[in-house]
Amino acid sequence: MWSKLPHIVLKYRFILIVALALVTAFMGFMARDVQMAFNFNTAVPSTDENYRYFQEFKEKFGEDGNILVVGAKDSAIYALENFNAYKRLNDRIASTEGISNVISLAALQNVVKNTEKRSFDLQPLIPDYPKTQQELDSLLAEALKLKFYTGQLLNPENGATLILINMKREVLNSKDRNGLVRDIQAMGEEFTRQTGIELHYSGMPFVRTVMQEKTNDELRLFIVLSLGITALILFLFFRSWTSVVVPLIVISVVVVWVLGTVGILNYKITVLTGLIPSIIVVIGIPNAVYLLNKYHQEFAKHGNKIKALSRMVRKIGMVTFITNFTTAIGFLVLLTTDIKLLKEFGLVAGINILATFVVSIVLIPGILSYLPAPKANQLKHLEFKIVGRFLVLLDLLVHRHRYRVFAATAVILTVAIVGVTKLYSVAYMVDDIPEKSQLKQDLYFFEDNFSGVMPLEIIIDFGRPKSTINARNLRRVDQLEEALEPLENVSSPVSIVSFAKAVRQAFYNGNERFYGLPSPSDRNVILSYLSNQSDNASFLSSFVDTTGQVMRVSLKIADIGSNKMDSLINHVIEPEIDKVFKDDEEISTAVTGSTLLFVKGNQFLIENLRFSLLLAFVIIAIIMAILFANIRMIVISLIPNFIPLIMTAGIMGYFGIPLKPSTALIFSIAFGISVDDSIHFLAKYRQELFAKKFFVPIAISNSIKETGSSMLYTSIILFFGFVIFVFSDFGGTVALGLLTSLTLFFAMFTNLTLLPALLMVFDSGKRNQNFHPLIEHYEFYIEDEDEEIDTQNLLIKENDPFVGTTKK
Repeated sequence: MWSKLPHIVLKYRFILIVALALVTAFMGFMARDVQMAFNFNTAVPSTDENYRYFQEFKEKFGEDGNILVVGAKDSAIYALENFNAYKRLNDRIASTEGISNVISLAALQNVVKNTEKRSFDLQPLIPDYPKTQQELDSLLAEALKLKFYTGQLLNPENGATLILINMKREVLNSKDRNGLVRDIQAMGEEFTRQTGIELHYSGMPFVRTVMQEKTNDELRLFIVLSLGITALILFLFFRSWTSVVVPLIVISVVVVWVLGTVGILNYKITVLTGLIPSIIVVIGIPNAVYLLNKYHQEFAKHGNKIKALSRMVRKIGMVTFITNFTTAIGFLVLLTTDIKLLKEFGLVAGINILATFVVSIVLIPGILSYLPAPKANQLKHLEFKIVGRFLVLLDLLVHRHRYRVFAATAVILTVAIVGVTKLYSVAYMVDDIPEKSQLKQDLYFFEDNFSGVMPLEIIIDFGRPKSTINARNLRRVDQLEEALEPLENVSSPVSIVSFAKAVRQAFYNGNERFYGLPSPSDRNVILSYLSNQSDNASFLSSFVDTTGQVMRVSLKIADIGSNKMDSLINHVIEPEIDKVFKDDEEISTAVTGSTLLFVKGNQFLIENLRFSLLLAFVIIAIIMAILFANIRMIVISLIPNFIPLIMTAGIMGYFGIPLKPSTALIFSIAFGISVDDSIHFLAKYRQELFAKKFFVPIAISNSIKETGSSMLYTSIILFFGFVIFVFSDFGGTVALGLLTSLTLFFAMFTNLTLLPALLMVFDSGKRNQNFHPLIEHYEFYIEDEDEEIDTQNLLIKENDPFVGTTKK
């Protein structure tokens, strides 16, 4: 197959290029309707108990993360003119399409006793705009008496107040959410211009919108930057616009294929799939560098362009396929996880990394065959003196000081392992945002004044219909809420117990002393009033399911991170729940909510990425075994690629960089890429062994000098291609870029020093002439075969002005 590949690629190049163009057009058509994922994408598998609890919660009570919060802390807001502007802001937001309701100090709903109908009515506390400051002060005094809202809408200690904006579910999980959030911000900015009162924004819809938009902007920016810096480095190395444009065409085609694949599979762009175009740049450019470098090396030997193209495809083609395949394995193993987010990411990335090989092996030789032969100035990079001297230095190091290389590696490895022991993992809802960013500062405002805005839910199933309003059950829930009330970083609980207390206060004409659960003496009268409610369900539907069996206790929590949250839930909240309900076997409880699921999802991502890295390591080892059929070669090839991963993990431990999804991705990406260098080096080494009669030192020297330049070029391109991520506003993206760059930098040195040093010591060079491993069936052949290529069969005329000379 591989011996025929050059003939197929060159003879049918026009048909193949047209076919790729048609496929690209189709992929572009399929990509036209690709959308961003606006819904809550949890990484927790559907089989997980917490995931099941959360789905049951949403079926009974709807979304828990649909409230956008606007806060203010300024005494000026209680001045008449400013307060009326504040009320107008509330009214404008409430009338906006996509908003179900708004609750704030200016739009309080008061429970009022209707003695005529013997029922309770909901009435706005401030139905009209106050006319005088005295009237406003009187209304605010009444608002302070409504204990139900204390700590929820108003901080009585410092006057901080909130607007709770409830978004409709169909808007929350659609692209309309972003526009709605921006409209609310615009209204708020207009209010600030009028009054000078600063507003703060947070809540799940706002956080998700800001994070998503910032991520989208940065992904587009970094794709452009990566292409730009790649083009610049390619030009500096090759000194040829051809060597810049051709690789960029390949990359552009595959990026279109990525989006087309997402469209065909009916996926949406998530935080992970959005990374794939940048990964394609990383994978595609090394393909082009190795192919172009080999093409120029061959042309420099004999001056025959078609022969150079043929040898390029034959000698580098299979190795490029293997390197792309091993890299794709690192992503395709994600299909073994239970996490939909990872499966989609792995499948799209794996497919298109393999597609990158197809596009590269067709377009690069195909386009080059139509272009003039390389000129002398385009081949100068082969004699780049700085690179040549550096490779000679490495060659001398390997031959004369290989045991010092081993000793230095052992010392570095020992230091790195100590750092690995300091490595820890943690995840936050608002992760990696700079401390000085407005989003982070606003989040701190809500945490300081209202204990946070992230939703956390406690579900209590009493086992029997209509048992939630049972007096004994209400008292037990009240006992639980009193135990949770003093907790740091947790807001006051809200449940049907809170409503029951508010109803009792209303029954006693708003007297705040009677804010509490109905007593035995007044319970029957209050229940008779409630039984006359025409809209009784409206009081209960938000916190009790339709059967009256399941109750919801809602909390707001600060973004304290996964470790503290686990401790809070497992060692504080759940023990308090057990203490209250442990004597009743009919009652079942669960802690759930989008906050808990998000944090737990990050932990699942990290665990699955660890497993996937291990699985990829095993699969790649098996592939190396199939290719080389030599245990020593497997070990020798994997060691230089495993050590850089340990070094990077050690750096993370020493500098306190936590292990989280963004940093965990570093290891699978870097491992897949660094293994490519090993395969290229070993393939060249095996070829040189045959050419130099199995004399290892010469084979090592020739491999370093020829393959080393390509390894240097690709490593520099990849280093700067990832380094640009340090300009991100996200700490995780900065860590991903910097640490991946460092890992690849380390891998370049280990593959150019440790790998050949290991070969010098542990490989005798002897081969069984009667047995050839798989790679030798395709890669090694009689050199004279290339001399016998019939250029007429390739449909290329002698001295074709578009092709150049076909004679040596």
